[in-house]
Amino acid sequence: MSISLSSLILLPIWISMAQIQQGGPDEKEKTTALKDLLSRIDLDELMKKDEPPLDFPDTLEGFEYAFNEKGQLRHIKTGEPFVFNYREDLHRWNQKRYEALGEIITKYVYELLEKDCNLKKISIPVDATESEPKSFIFMSEDALTNPQKLMVLIHGSGVVRAGQWARRLIINEDLDSGTQIPFIKRAMDEGYGVIVLNPNENYIEVEKPKIHVQSSSDSSDEPAEKRERKDKVSKETKKRRDFYEKYRNPQREKEMMQLYIRENGSPEEHAVYVWDHFIAQSAAENVFFVAHSYGGLAFVELMIQREADVKSKVTAVALTDSVHNVWHQEAGKTIREWMRENCCNWVSSSEPLDTSVESMLPDCPRVSAARVAFLHGGLLLSPRPSSRPCPAHRTLHRPPGVPAALESTAPPVL
Repeated sequence: MSISLSSLILLPIWISMAQIQQGGPDEKEKTTALKDLLSRIDLDELMKKDEPPLDFPDTLEGFEYAFNEKGQLRHIKTGEPFVFNYREDLHRWNQKRYEALGEIITKYVYELLEKDCNLKKISIPVDATESEPKSFIFMSEDALTNPQKLMVLIHGSGVVRAGQWARRLIINEDLDSGTQIPFIKRAMDEGYGVIVLNPNENYIEVEKPKIHVQSSSDSSDEPAEKRERKDKVSKETKKRRDFYEKYRNPQREKEMMQLYIRENGSPEEHAVYVWDHFIAQSAAENVFFVAHSYGGLAFVELMIQREADVKSKVTAVALTDSVHNVWHQEAGKTIREWMRENCCNWVSSSEPLDTSVESMLPDCPRVSAARVAFLHGGLLLSPRPSSRPCPAHRTLHRPPGVPAALESTAPPVL
């Protein structure tokens, strides 16, 4: 049986408390003092002392993982899927390892967007100076010039970035399940221009500058004895601070600060910015959106801020488990009416695919996505026909050849 360092540190305190509780009033005061001491100890921070260094590889090969021909992440030597609990009883360390792998996968997906999908990486803001924080989106060559059709993809909130639907599905299932790549390829095959938004890339992180306190010895007007006393106190203070920092941050993790990207500091800002500078400038007669989760909320906010422009250019919107709320977002009556006619929200449900699902909100129709997986190419949009019997499918349809049940491509939440 292994005993952690934190347990060894706390054991004497617990024993002392047990002995003191058997004594009189004076001993009870000591018990109270010990309880107070225990309450001041941050066990999570103390547990960091038991951790291995947070020093992880910066490549998939370094992690000894690779994507196989099916797009599945597998261990190079064993062929096994990714294992989260790499070290037992070290959840925080395992989580940090998972996040480090996730960052590598984000870069890997970016490479796929450029190499496999032939998308261009476009820096934003478009007028950014060399020194200011920047983000980027991805576009097909004909995104702004295609006269017929343009598809815009917006992912949800969290750690995902452009080209991803869900990091968890990329790692645990495959690239087709967790990325937007099947959507992009199918859309381009069908003659669409494509724009892939990057709504979670809102800031860059830089290390916090260290504050240098001017030494009191620089004050030449003070008597030498007084300066020596001050210097001694300053050195003792620094020693205590360094000791505390060693306890508080044993892994010596860098303290970071966030520098927000101009006009792209939130998913909502990002959607409006990309609309103004790219989508609104495109030649496409029919613009289609596919928005997942928080991406749906960002689209509704775009509508609120650019209602007339969106109505004149957007033909249809496919939402998947959208978290928008027309009441909280204060969407007007005309927006709600437009959404009822031009949007459809596929939601997690055990009902058969496309079965109507009751909604408390007076906006777009909600229909079943049939199973709890994520859609990755089973739904495409078509220019609006003159009439269809059901508003939920007036502008949205499954393309020919896609199985009716969409058993592996249904669209709900992660």
